[in-house]
Amino acid sequence: MSGGEYPFLRARHVKYFRRCLQVLPFTSVTFDTSRMAVLYFALSGLDLLDGLSELDIKERQHIINWIYSLQILPGNDRDEQACAGFRGGTTLASCRGKSSCDAVSQLDCGHITMTYTALASLIILGDDLSRVERPAVMAHVAALQCPDGSFFSTRGGSENDMRFMYCAAAICYILQDFSAINTTSATKYILNSMSYEGAMGQGTHLEAHGGSSYCAIATLHLLGKLDSSLSRTQRERLVRWLVGRQSGGGLQGRPNKPPDTCYAFWIGATLQILGALDYLDTTALRQFVLSTQDPITGGLAKYPNSNPDGLHTYLGISGLSLLRKDDLKPVDPALNISQQALSHLHQLHKNISKNPTVPC
Repeated sequence: MSGGEYPFLRARHVKYFRRCLQVLPFTSVTFDTSRMAVLYFALSGLDLLDGLSELDIKERQHIINWIYSLQILPGNDRDEQACAGFRGGTTLASCRGKSSCDAVSQLDCGHITMTYTALASLIILGDDLSRVERPAVMAHVAALQCPDGSFFSTRGGSENDMRFMYCAAAICYILQDFSAINTTSATKYILNSMSYEGAMGQGTHLEAHGGSSYCAIATLHLLGKLDSSLSRTQRERLVRWLVGRQSGGGLQGRPNKPPDTCYAFWIGATLQILGALDYLDTTALRQFVLSTQDPITGGLAKYPNSNPDGLHTYLGISGLSLLRKDDLKPVDPALNISQQALSHLHQLHKNISKNPTVPC
């Protein structure tokens, strides 16, 4: 500390994310099937820190090829296409096509969160998405929507809630194809999830939560439904609830919970989309986030004096980016990638509109 304030340890955080790209500690073994998400945290974190330049062309291409290697390429069968998308890791992929593990290979389905993070990572790396099997990805998304408008995470069965609805909206926005989403039922699900507190839960009659409120508002924004869906009173109540989550400088996900680094983004980005970020004490929020830094290894933790991890490191840094301090690249609050990466995506969209035969 210097003068009572925590410095931003940029160089150490760059090294932390670089290590995440190379090797993870044994405690991360439970993330083996979610390696795509870990990759996204590291890549997008490096991008915000302006550290992607440290990756040479060969290393970038290696990562791009690894991402595409986890894309499930189905046949023309409808059920096979519904199981398409991207995997989170190589474990189940190694079983595909081997008669000795047919029972396991049947579980080799795409996961909607891994599909979102795969596409986001490709955009961050400057890829043109030309190898994305768009019809299969759209079939994958469409097959996961439930009658109530929510989404499952995978064809194999899972919870269905706001998190996966957000991933579906982000995928469709990136590929500029919303045909896979019944937007009417999705919007209804979001509005029905608004609790008596004024914010959104994971579903109807569930407790309001900072993370699910982000997923709900970001989804409405990506679908172009935000202004038409929420009344002025609903927006004001939501903003009031979100601002009320500031506690001890940091932001909590729910009332009576301790502040947590990741909500600097989840709640900060929601307020940014709603045009109300300035209602927070941003100076106190920044100091809370910086207090969770590890001064030796780099990285940020969930709470001060805890061990850092990739998720909280990335979301803490993207939360700081919203505050426009520490010389971080601006982050887009809806897609959770840098605005520079978003500009690359928009250029791809323009190229497609000029020449529809070019794959996106």
